[in-house]
Amino acid sequence: MDQLNAMRIFHCIVDARGFSAAAERLGTTHSTVSRQLKQLEHELGVQLLKRNTRNFTLTAAGELYYAACLDVLKRVEAAGRAIAGEQEKVAGSLRVSAPLAIGALELADWLPGLQKRYPDLQLDLSCSDRYVDIVAEGFDVALRISPTLADTSLMARVLTVSDIVLVAAPAYLARRGLPRTVAQLAQHDLIGFSPARAPAKWTLTPERGEPSQIELRGDLRVDTIAALYAAVLAGAGIAGLTRHTVKSALAAGQLVHLLPAHTLGQRHYYALYPQTQYVSPKLRAFVDHMAEHYRTD
Repeated sequence: MDQLNAMRIFHCIVDARGFSAAAERLGTTHSTVSRQLKQLEHELGVQLLKRNTRNFTLTAAGELYYAACLDVLKRVEAAGRAIAGEQEKVAGSLRVSAPLAIGALELADWLPGLQKRYPDLQLDLSCSDRYVDIVAEGFDVALRISPTLADTSLMARVLTVSDIVLVAAPAYLARRGLPRTVAQLAQHDLIGFSPARAPAKWTLTPERGEPSQIELRGDLRVDTIAALYAAVLAGAGIAGLTRHTVKSALAAGQLVHLLPAHTLGQRHYYALYPQTQYVSPKLRAFVDHMAEHYRTD
């Protein structure tokens, strides 16, 4: 027999002061409650209640068993509450893979809020622009920036979509002048971003009209977003970066947004994590925080 359930029924009979009242509380029948009590008494080999047609009293063994039931049921209830609370607590270590744009260049925008909101969460953050195998390398979640998401067995959540905008440092513009048309870009130093041998051309798309292609001219090509960002800040030329990456630098006047009616396309910001029936509170909290950050950015 299910002794824990039988203890609950016995406790309820005593607490409700009757079989019918106990059955109503438990959502069952009088006969079921009576049968369960008889089975419990048979299992224990003692009589717990002295019954008559109208009432019952506890036997000496029944009083001892009732006190034991109270203690056991309270412990079981407390254990359930503790486990439920632990399951919902945002705490522990979370391994995160992030591209340099999010993990380094944008970190000051999202990390302080995360730490303040979840002080018991420890972030193990790996910043790299290389493609990581989340499952094989033991990451809980990966943040990625990409035009599209390749077929994957991972769960994916789009955090935001950001335009790639043209920017330059004030020092560069003071030296070389401000380009006011796409054609004038040909007279400037355009810093190339060349992961995986990317083509040495930009395709600029206006709000209205046809896209234009521009050959990259300049002495500098880089293969990481961090280097691209550092180069444009240093006044080496004009570069294309996501609006989220350069937001703070634009607000501080460190960079200037050029040809605002044009973009170099868009990039999706994704959160990727292994498929599972149970998403831990710390993972859910982190992904929700990043989505909220970009939604209100």
